[in-house]
Amino acid sequence: MFILTGFTDDFDLQVFLFFLFLAIYLFTLLGNLGLVALVISDIRLHKPMYYYLSVLSFLDACYSTVVTPKMLVNFLTKDKTISFLGCAAQMLLFVSLGTTECFLLAAMAYDRYVAIYNPLLYSVNMSPRLYVPLITASYVGGILHALVHTVATFSLSFCGTNEIRHVFCDIPPLLAISCADTHTNQLLLFYSVGAIEVVTILIVLISYGFILLAILRMHPAEGRRKVCSTCGSHLTGVSIYHGTILFTYVRPSSNYAPEHDMVVSIFYTIVIPMLNPIIYSLRNKEVKEAMKILERNWFLKFVNPKVIVVVNLWFKHIILRLPTMLEVLQMALSKGPVPVLFLLFR
Repeated sequence: MFILTGFTDDFDLQVFLFFLFLAIYLFTLLGNLGLVALVISDIRLHKPMYYYLSVLSFLDACYSTVVTPKMLVNFLTKDKTISFLGCAAQMLLFVSLGTTECFLLAAMAYDRYVAIYNPLLYSVNMSPRLYVPLITASYVGGILHALVHTVATFSLSFCGTNEIRHVFCDIPPLLAISCADTHTNQLLLFYSVGAIEVVTILIVLISYGFILLAILRMHPAEGRRKVCSTCGSHLTGVSIYHGTILFTYVRPSSNYAPEHDMVVSIFYTIVIPMLNPIIYSLRNKEVKEAMKILERNWFLKFVNPKVIVVVNLWFKHIILRLPTMLEVLQMALSKGPVPVLFLLFR
């Protein structure tokens, strides 16, 4: 059994953090799963770009779900234990989903390059024969990477303290409490995460290098703005995610600081999955239009059309009589405080 110590022992602060992270988690689920439903329901979004985006949204919803529910329970209970197998399962899922997101962001950068460099052949070049294997390979790579670290970490002996100074079972805090020699594990973590980061960031940089060349060749300013808006949102998400990953894992073990690591880990496991739907949807014209159509259809579905007609007629009646109403009101007020409501609506 392990004990997740969390942020603090102050109960009032724990209650505040509970409601804060509960709101973030609910917003994360609503935003990401809503985006998945939007892509599925709107035929105009049945394009490789939005398939990647829906996969990323589903991934973020799962990513946050692996960590947040257990953390919320620990905020309100004294028993903060997690079983050996439960800790291993949490690490396996957490690392596999995090690594998959790295690969998926690289695939999305390549997709943007294909779409912008030769837009006329986009649907041919980025066909299901290409994007389905890319998405599958991202998941397979993430799972294999997680298996290596989970087996390597839980093969160690934990004969000392069982208190993990974290809110979930991450690799660095577990290595910190092991009484075995963790030098090999630390090298494995450094080089494997470093290699994945270098490869995926290089793919992103090369893809956006070609995208920049394609943008410079564009003559209409409107086309440039559209491309920059679409690519800017993706680059924002990539920069935030990879920056936090590099800070947490690709550094010497002597620089490990539990408090700082906890905050950074919370940022990329809970906050970034909440921000991704905002980053990728608010700057995308097609997604915003699909959201407006969906909202209007739901409104018409759940509201009686007769009610809409009555309300519309009532507003027209008010607007047409507004000048007369204002004149009557002005005359009545000039004579003193008299009851004027019956004059306005007679």
